[in-house]
Amino acid sequence: MSLLRHVGTIGGLTMVSRVAGMAREMIFSRVLGANAVTDAWFQGFIIPNVFRRLFAEGAFSAAFVPMFSKRLHGEGGLESARSFSDDVLSVFLPILIALCAIVELAMPGVIWLLSDKPVDPTEFDLGVDFARIMFPYIVVISLVTLFTGMLNSVSRFAPGASFPIILNILLIAALLVGERAIDNGASIEQVAYGVAATVTAAGVVQLIWLYVWVRVEGFRPKLLWPRLTPEVKRLGIIALPAAIGGGAYQINTLLQLYFLNQLESGSVSYMNYADRLNQLPLGIIGIALSTAILPTLSKFVGAKNREGADRIQSDAIELAMLLTIPAAVALAVCATPFVTMIFQGGRFDAADAARTGDVLAMLVAGLPAYVLVKVLVPNFYARSDTRTPVYAAFISLAVFVAFNMAFLQRFGVVGVAAASVIGAWINVAYLYIVLAHRGYYRIHGALVLRIARQLVAAAAMGAAMWYARDLLTVYFAAGVIERLFALLVLVTASVVVYFGVAWMVGAVDRQRIATLTKKAS
Repeated sequence: MSLLRHVGTIGGLTMVSRVAGMAREMIFSRVLGANAVTDAWFQGFIIPNVFRRLFAEGAFSAAFVPMFSKRLHGEGGLESARSFSDDVLSVFLPILIALCAIVELAMPGVIWLLSDKPVDPTEFDLGVDFARIMFPYIVVISLVTLFTGMLNSVSRFAPGASFPIILNILLIAALLVGERAIDNGASIEQVAYGVAATVTAAGVVQLIWLYVWVRVEGFRPKLLWPRLTPEVKRLGIIALPAAIGGGAYQINTLLQLYFLNQLESGSVSYMNYADRLNQLPLGIIGIALSTAILPTLSKFVGAKNREGADRIQSDAIELAMLLTIPAAVALAVCATPFVTMIFQGGRFDAADAARTGDVLAMLVAGLPAYVLVKVLVPNFYARSDTRTPVYAAFISLAVFVAFNMAFLQRFGVVGVAAASVIGAWINVAYLYIVLAHRGYYRIHGALVLRIARQLVAAAAMGAAMWYARDLLTVYFAAGVIERLFALLVLVTASVVVYFGVAWMVGAVDRQRIATLTKKAS
């Protein structure tokens, strides 16, 4: 299959997941609003996800997928790959369980470190309870990541891209039940506890889903007595720098949480709702491309095929920018209208929507950078270089911290978003400079010209959306039908104008798109 087809599979299912996640946040905002309880809930939800991204999706995947793929397609074949995955599973699971137990015991200290001082006792207790309820999610979802890596190695991307949908569906069900419970006299806190428990339960269902698919592909995961084989040790050696690098990103997330806790009540929720819209294109485009190109880049690099590696990297950048630039412009121009149409209602009022819109408008300025990081990092991972992304991540983290220390009280929650944006672009610059300096990859002039034309098309689209936005103002906070109509008009106008102008000015390489849609020879 071609890169575009792989990205289409992953991106299509990720889009379904993100849309389901958007529906989840819409219901969440209406049922629970933006307040101290939701701040505590989101804080509890972020903590296990930080550890998940640190130990599972980032470091582990970067090391495991190339090693597993090498065994699967090497002389040992399926049996060698099975043996390797069983050894990894048998060491990985006890470490996860031990980590979970330690963090559960230390949770009051974790929440205290992340909270504003002095800590409100009620909010503190809620934060500890929510985090403890949801933290076991890391164990099951890390095993899901192991199974996803196995499936990705045989180009079976759909199950791994679809499992987040399960979490969103179950949380939506829990919120709808919670809304009815509130109507019958239940408190927001009680409903939040139920939704928190649903997170861990959903992780178990996700694990079962991936296990079934792993069995379908002929793998038979077995839990053995833990033993540190040379290959498992090598996995740890490769994964450790990636974990440290990933740690920079996750420390950034925790520090962002800390800085937000210094601000007005609801700031954590405002950032979460804004980031949900920001993550929609990031997940569909960035994560899909990153997942799709790593196995192919690894193959080309291993075969010392410089031309093939350069081609796949350029294709990924071009496709990423073709889709990301208009998404960033659209979200920036219509930030508050989008937030109003999607989230406003129930316990989430117009003031909450305006504040979230301001955060979103700033946050999406870094959207192309977030995607480019996802696209450039696999070029290092394909060479088993997990150290360079570490340096880039820590430089980005230092900038983020310095900006917030200097300007937090002046710019508030919007400033926290701005710090993330600046750090992301510095990260991209560092990664590209290193790639170019080592001779791994250089952007050619034709690609630069095409991206410039994409910017022209995006500017035309932004102007059209600005005009349409003003005409549709009365529909943004009206009834459901009116909101859907306004949303449809804005989205349709943006797509037609952007791709129409892009086609006319040559922002789309028609021959390349035709090539990408064909199966690789």
